[in-house]
Amino acid sequence: MVRTLIRRRKRSFREGDVTVTDPPKVRRAVTAAALGNTMEWFDFGVYAYLAGTLGKVFFPSSSPGAQVVSTFATFAAAFLVRPLGGLVFGPLGDRVGRQKVLAVTMIMMAASTFAVGFLPTYAAVGFAAPLLLLVCRLVQGFSTGGEYAGATTYIAEYAPDKRRGFLGSWLDFGTFVGYSLGSGLVTVLTAVLGTDGMTDWGWRIPFFVAGPMGIIGLYMRLKLEETPAFQKEEAHQAAESRSGSGAGGDPVEEARQSGKGRLKEIFTRHWQAVLICMGLVLLYNVTNYMVTSYLPTYMSSTLGEPETTSQLLVLGTMLLVVLLITTVGRTSDRWGRRPVFMAGSVALIALAAPAFLLIRQGGILLPALGCGVLGLLLVCFAGTAASTLPALFPTRLRYGALSIAFNISVSLFGGTTPLFASGLVEATGNEMVPAYYLMAAGVIGLVATFFLHETAGRPLRGSGPMVETPEQARELVARSRAAAGRQARDVWLRVRNLWRGPPA
Repeated sequence: MVRTLIRRRKRSFREGDVTVTDPPKVRRAVTAAALGNTMEWFDFGVYAYLAGTLGKVFFPSSSPGAQVVSTFATFAAAFLVRPLGGLVFGPLGDRVGRQKVLAVTMIMMAASTFAVGFLPTYAAVGFAAPLLLLVCRLVQGFSTGGEYAGATTYIAEYAPDKRRGFLGSWLDFGTFVGYSLGSGLVTVLTAVLGTDGMTDWGWRIPFFVAGPMGIIGLYMRLKLEETPAFQKEEAHQAAESRSGSGAGGDPVEEARQSGKGRLKEIFTRHWQAVLICMGLVLLYNVTNYMVTSYLPTYMSSTLGEPETTSQLLVLGTMLLVVLLITTVGRTSDRWGRRPVFMAGSVALIALAAPAFLLIRQGGILLPALGCGVLGLLLVCFAGTAASTLPALFPTRLRYGALSIAFNISVSLFGGTTPLFASGLVEATGNEMVPAYYLMAAGVIGLVATFFLHETAGRPLRGSGPMVETPEQARELVARSRAAAGRQARDVWLRVRNLWRGPPA
């Protein structure tokens, strides 16, 4: 009993345990990470809005419904290789650093997206055209396997504990800005060139724009420094190695630090966090891809709305998310991540069907209201995901564990959402299938949120506290010493009472 009480005594923070962030470095880190996500989702916005056009260019022999399914099958194929990218880039980022890996993923994403604009059509080279499109999508998927997890890890490890939700939300702000830019460009080109002009040559223009965006993003990422959390972890491992207690000369520790050892540790010691992460990622990404990638095609191909109308409605939804996302991130810092996820999950279960009923009414006003409801549901998850997911794992495994869990969930459930939704609607003829799909995601997300521990305002696992000013650091150390002193006194009183025994 005495030994247990002593073990539970809280050690106070020392000044070296608290990291004071550098505001200019934090701003550069957030900007560079968000720009990579902007690049990634520019491509997704373009691909989603061009689904019908790309079906005509690369799958001309199919029926209109089959063209859409074929285009989304190529879209989904990129997600099948995302776990492979996560297995490669995630553990690599834990060993060599976050910044280096994020620079590589930026190069691969930009080059593969840019290359799509140069692809020959089916009319020019036949079956080789969709195969080349598939190759470009696979490269995009492989690089994306290390992108989002790395970017969230990078921002989380730079952000002060009390502002991690707000700063993390800028990552997904970049996501929806990129999607809005891509979809907005396609909408303008469609209005100017018409359907025939887009099918002939206009579809190439958005992919050409990706080249300069990638160069800018790469330049910014090459200027970044490594995160403070990773630098401390690296210094700790080096100190252990020099003292003889680390991997140097110790076969057991060497096996633990290897790629296989890290993977084994992720799935044996952190399997609960992996499952929670997968559930939250499913909730976010099923909602995300349903709205951003499938909804434009659903309204135009399934409901028969004009393409320009459906594109403008979804674009307006994305702008609504962009306007609110940082506010939701700031709210999660104040109220906590769990309440935001919980409220969003319950609302998704209750409001998905009414939202799609409104979208099916036709016209502008009611579908716009339905799209707005879906946007409000989506922003609950988009504004909190980047600050919640990295906090599930310790520093030495964070990039790898998050990459693996995130990409498995996205591959199985998120990226396949447009394919499954369009296939089920085609097979059943039931236009409400997408709503039921969202409701199922809401139930899974609610279960995952139930097991989620609150992390708002707290240090990341395996890292010390992070604050914005030296004054905050001194105040935190003083409070910690006072709390440790009170706890030491309580332990001593309880131990003394045990020795004295019960009163006579």
